[in-house]
Amino acid sequence: MILVTGATGALGTLIAKRLADRDDTVLGTREPRRFEAPLPVRRIDFDDPDTLITGFQGVDVLLMISAGYGEDDTVIARHGSAIDAAQKAGVRHVVYTSLTADGDHLPYALPHRWTERRLQQSAMGWTILRNGLYAELLAWLAAPSEDGRITAPLGKGRLAAVARADLADAAVRVTVEAAAHAGHIYELVGEQAIGGTDLAHAHGPHVAYEPETLAQARSRIAASGAKPFQVPMLVGTYSAIAAGFMSRTGGDLRQLLGREPRSALAAALA
Repeated sequence: MILVTGATGALGTLIAKRLADRDDTVLGTREPRRFEAPLPVRRIDFDDPDTLITGFQGVDVLLMISAGYGEDDTVIARHGSAIDAAQKAGVRHVVYTSLTADGDHLPYALPHRWTERRLQQSAMGWTILRNGLYAELLAWLAAPSEDGRITAPLGKGRLAAVARADLADAAVRVTVEAAAHAGHIYELVGEQAIGGTDLAHAHGPHVAYEPETLAQARSRIAASGAKPFQVPMLVGTYSAIAAGFMSRTGGDLRQLLGREPRSALAAALA
């Protein structure tokens, strides 16, 4: 049996749709009563260990989508509880959606690396999908205003963004063929590096890119009502892109997909 956690998230929803015709797959979510899906649904809440003990029963392959919404200690506790429960329940293989290696400069990298290490030290088989940042995230980080300006502290940096749909396709392929991917770490970044100027040009001649400073971005994000932990996460993302640490393209995405990846720029505009 395959279990997909985080099935109501953006990535999890795409994965669930791709697995909808399988009779060996169940979905996990915190609020199953509010989730309509053609597949069986179990209550899986990383903050409630009791749901993990019962939810992982009978599962052979666990696709563990990162529960990264929170401070580092919160995320580590969630992932630790999930891995402990999976091992006790007899799960044979865990596929984990991690963060690209170049993302070590991002503020939220530490829980991913901790989880990778914890999986590698477990008695279970494992596969790590080091996902690049979504093209859709870049579109949100550098969205044009009503007056046609993209204001973001990206400098001249670019991001090897990846379409979320491609990451879903790769995750599905690895999960249904888990044994063939045991012990592998895959780098899943895009093949096209995109910057603020690229986004502006793609939107058309009426849109201009106007870089701002990180201090200006921090003030803007804090004033938007973001939660305290979200401010450094977003500012740090801008900073890593602007400094050129997130622009390396290539990796294993094309190999896993068996085709050319989707255009990250098209995904960002969509």
